[in-house]
Amino acid sequence: MTYAITQTCCSDATCVAVCPVNCIHPTPQEREFGSTEMLYVDPQTCIDCGACADACPVDAIFPVDSLFGAQKEYAAINAAYYADRQPGPAPAGPNFHAWGEPVFERSLPADFAPIRVAVVGTGPAGMYAAEDLLLHTNAEVTLVDRLPVAGGLVRYGVAPDHPATKKVGETFARFHSHPRVRMHLGVEVGKDITAQELAAHHDAVIYAVGASADRRLGIPGEELPGSASATSFVAWYNAHPEVAPGSVSLDAERVVVVGNGNVALDVARILVSDPETLAATDIADHALAALRGSRVREVVLLGRRGPEDAACTVSELLALGHLPGVGLVVDDHDPRTGPAIDGAAPGTKAALLQGVERRAVDWSQPPAPGRRIVFRFHSAPVAAVGEDAVTAVRVTDRGSEREIPAGLLLRAIGYRGVAVPGLPFDEASGTVPHEGGRVSGMTGTYVVGWIKRGPSGGIGANRTCAAETVGTLLADATAGVLASPAHPSSAFRRLARSRGRNVVDARGLAAIERAEVARGREHGRPRVKLGTVPALVAASKSRRWKIPG
Repeated sequence: MTYAITQTCCSDATCVAVCPVNCIHPTPQEREFGSTEMLYVDPQTCIDCGACADACPVDAIFPVDSLFGAQKEYAAINAAYYADRQPGPAPAGPNFHAWGEPVFERSLPADFAPIRVAVVGTGPAGMYAAEDLLLHTNAEVTLVDRLPVAGGLVRYGVAPDHPATKKVGETFARFHSHPRVRMHLGVEVGKDITAQELAAHHDAVIYAVGASADRRLGIPGEELPGSASATSFVAWYNAHPEVAPGSVSLDAERVVVVGNGNVALDVARILVSDPETLAATDIADHALAALRGSRVREVVLLGRRGPEDAACTVSELLALGHLPGVGLVVDDHDPRTGPAIDGAAPGTKAALLQGVERRAVDWSQPPAPGRRIVFRFHSAPVAAVGEDAVTAVRVTDRGSEREIPAGLLLRAIGYRGVAVPGLPFDEASGTVPHEGGRVSGMTGTYVVGWIKRGPSGGIGANRTCAAETVGTLLADATAGVLASPAHPSSAFRRLARSRGRNVVDARGLAAIERAEVARGREHGRPRVKLGTVPALVAASKSRRWKIPG
């Protein structure tokens, strides 16, 4: 028996670190790491020890003989990765590891005075950086986030029907109450405090603020009601406090989503899923209510290029084909689509569409009964049509144009970073210029995650990204180039609280956790998220919430 890595793989390579026989690839030492969609177990080398499954933070690794449903296909997907590859070098010994926890070539000496490092952002990138500092140095870490609750992308970006992926948040949460961590949630750099003030209270500052904006289509009608970003839609169903519960209307029978990446697939899947299945997740209460009353029956995914260039991962597309009660259709309007699917190599995204119904969709007719997702390749939006709201989307069609009637247009064409006041910013890439994570021209200031490298790579990609940034920071520390803080460690807490009464610390975050879990148990759900800043702050200050039982 061998193990296989499945859909929820986050590629943070913890499994690589514990494998005694080097059977999981690509490793962070290999060129392909970060460019493949997931990691893979070599069935010829695996010795069935189960160490990888025990270490996986997102429960993505299972024995092949225990796979069921859509997961069964991952045995072949893992094996296919090694089909045309030469076996790697033999392990150096029984305790060989291809890659372990990050080891810094210039770590801090044992007698080095503790440095104070602020990490701005509590999503995966920020928490991987904090983890490296706490596990490998004696640094004191200040966690800062503009929202009054921690989690970032894990809390507000992962689809509610992917609970295994959210489990990585439990790994990060163990550092929230670490004795060398001070937490200040609800504090925004550039608004409540300046970057200069933050730097004056710490030896170094790491910005892990992500890419919170979305890319625009640049087409007429894009500003009409009924036209929105997939980013805001994802935030809506995840109870983000900055997106109003009533900001999304699901009164239309057809929705057009521009893009076919993983976010586009997430949005499509949520729109056509059985609401009662979602009721067992942590989806926002208002989103669940809206989906229960939704009229949406059809979601059209527009892709500018062909099926061979679909931006989603194999794992997400594979899962879409096993969605209960939902049909898949490929709009065969373009003569290039069929041959690209029929001639696709096994295991590719295009090949997964070989069993999908293919027909030229008659867009003059309303959606047929039932629920479906339609893939329309070689098609791009040119205008959102409507006077007071979106009523149709005009798209390219073999050199001409046609209109697809729809009451909601969602753009899922990528994220974009936002400038941080006080830091340089590259408008073209939406990132902060840096060298190895060190912000250009700013000693003691660093970046990690999407604000550093752009919006690419999943949760696990931030681990190696953080290792590079922290390694650069430690090299600067040992070289003596970091300026010492101008204020004692207690001064920043006083400063933060003087700028706002709603600062949440680790005890407050724990109170929010208790409140949400208690509300969830009352309704048979894992948690019911608090969806406004006042509700989160009130829960953080309350001690009345108790977990039943």
